[in-house]
Amino acid sequence: MTLRIGTRGSALAVAQTSTMARELERITGEPTELVRVTTHGDVTRAALSSLGGTGVFASELRDALLAGECDLVVHSLKDLPTAKAPGLTVAAYPVREDQRDALCSLGGASGLTLEQLPHGAKVGTGSPRRVAQLLTLRPDLEIRDIRGNVERRLRFVTDGELDAVVLAAAGLERLGFAAAITERFDLETFPNAPGQGCLGIEVRDGETPAGVSQLDDPTARAAVLVERGILATLEAGCAAPVGASARYADGKLEAWATVYAVDGSSRVSSRRAVEVSDPRAFDAAQAELVTLISTDLFDQGALALMA
Repeated sequence: MTLRIGTRGSALAVAQTSTMARELERITGEPTELVRVTTHGDVTRAALSSLGGTGVFASELRDALLAGECDLVVHSLKDLPTAKAPGLTVAAYPVREDQRDALCSLGGASGLTLEQLPHGAKVGTGSPRRVAQLLTLRPDLEIRDIRGNVERRLRFVTDGELDAVVLAAAGLERLGFAAAITERFDLETFPNAPGQGCLGIEVRDGETPAGVSQLDDPTARAAVLVERGILATLEAGCAAPVGASARYADGKLEAWATVYAVDGSSRVSSRRAVEVSDPRAFDAAQAELVTLISTDLFDQGALALMA
């Protein structure tokens, strides 16, 4: 029986969904078929910051899944609302790729880094979080709001309209554009969008197709659920100026998060870690980390910054 996999129609979405399709074919020995779905986020030309971060890249995919037009859907986790959709479950969080953001300036690996860009350089991004982070580090920059697929965004640089753009490293790698990366930002000073670099495999409740559970990576799941838990507790949408990074290593689940003023003029941060000797205790550790960090951020005035 052919497994129907829902995906957005963008080149990046198709590339990452195709990777999951090949893995499922390897695991199950059964064929797969991609079902392309156009979402509101794909057709609107409005700035992402004006759309509210309410799942503009996910709603139509979820509708198609609920309607039985496909058997599962593949999301970029950073674009997926944190609230569970009625009737649906994220059944797998595959191995996470590079969660960092990347600067792409003319010349690729030999181009100018963020620190080396000239005073007043024009840098493009569609993310309010990245805007705030860039202005925190370089308040002299002229930030331009950009939309479009990865290739189009890179052309802003090669055509000379912008000095650089900021994109997710994972997306560049998935599309074969890793050579365009000039600098990968340090997560300590440039925390990622919650869930960035990880996919989410969503299915109908109680109807997880064969092979899907084998795609799940427990350490990726633990990290991204902490990041998304912080975002949910702050009641911030996908487009909010919030960076949150988490990782599991050496028996410790660690996370750090920063909430920014949109203009980069101020920020509040928190960093915590919880010992986890048994991976079966991830759930309790996740909940503790989310509470500790969210409380820290609230106490420092995070709500006022986001407002």
